[in-house]
Amino acid sequence: MTLVPDIAPEIFRQRLLVEGRFGCELDAEAVSRFMVDLAGALGLRTYSDPIVHSTEAAIAAGEGKPENAGYDAFVPLIDSGIAAYFWTGPKFFSIVIYTCAAFDEDRAVAFTREALAIDGEMVHAGF
Repeated sequence: MTLVPDIAPEIFRQRLLVEGRFGCELDAEAVSRFMVDLAGALGLRTYSDPIVHSTEAAIAAGEGKPENAGYDAFVPLIDSGIAAYFWTGPKFFSIVIYTCAAFDEDRAVAFTREALAIDGEMVHAGF
């Protein structure tokens, strides 16, 4: 099943969405390390350090909802990037790997399951 029509078939793109509930403790440093390690596990090359934002200051200033507290992260890849979102209250995550280079989706899922200590349901879809 195709989610969207491929209007640029001459450009190779591989995308993977992974979501689940993490079982480990996360802070900004752990999120940054996860992003670098995920790219490395997939053989994808980064060209800069991950950018990790915490919602703590925005929520403290009344600019966000406490139930959405967590981290937003992005690591640029030579061939595109990885974006990840972590909700610390419900310990939920959503990760999108978007590349113009092929990678092993099963490896991405297995690495994420192990690195984030997931012992329950996790879903993923490539597109």
